[in-house]
Amino acid sequence: MKQIKHHLTDELIMGYSAGTLPEAFNLAIATHVSMCDACRAAVESYDAVGGTVLEQCETVEMSAQALADTLAMIKQDGPAAPVAATSSRAADVPAPLADYISGSLDDVKWKPVGMGVKQAILETSKEASARLLYIPAGTAVPDHGHNGTELTLVLRGAFFDEEDYFGPGDIEVATEADEHTPVADIGADCICLAVTDAPLKFRGLLPRLAQPFLRI
Repeated sequence: MKQIKHHLTDELIMGYSAGTLPEAFNLAIATHVSMCDACRAAVESYDAVGGTVLEQCETVEMSAQALADTLAMIKQDGPAAPVAATSSRAADVPAPLADYISGSLDDVKWKPVGMGVKQAILETSKEASARLLYIPAGTAVPDHGHNGTELTLVLRGAFFDEEDYFGPGDIEVATEADEHTPVADIGADCICLAVTDAPLKFRGLLPRLAQPFLRI
């Protein structure tokens, strides 16, 4: 894999380390961290700082019933489901993402969203949404802005927009201040993991009409 040039912000790394982000954001960040040595080191640094802060916090006495309550909750949830053996065909799927899809990226059950672009929505908590996007080589995603934050992590291929060029492992962080038209590089089809905490703002009429059905 070529050198990763686009990384997470300090705010995202801090939120990930503190456990304050939605599941979809945690998924994108964990997947990027598994591919990026620099961001993995940054997360470890924040984790170390958090551990030091905890050590300096005033201790609180636990309830005498705490252990029994915890064991009761574990029993109520039932035994953990057996983990299926990982297929060798899933070698192209980073470990944090593997639990959300079956098989390799070639086995994803895509649904068309128009202009050759396809998506597969991943099941996460309601605070934010996560989806895999398949963008054919040379194809543009409709021009859009953002009502919140969008993270786009390249898994295969590459794309470019008004800001820069993003290859495998790169993550683009777009906010309400950004508007762009991502285009898949002509060299290969592009597969991305995209997460959002608010609906996108499409300029075109057709994308806006289709938006409620596509859950974008």
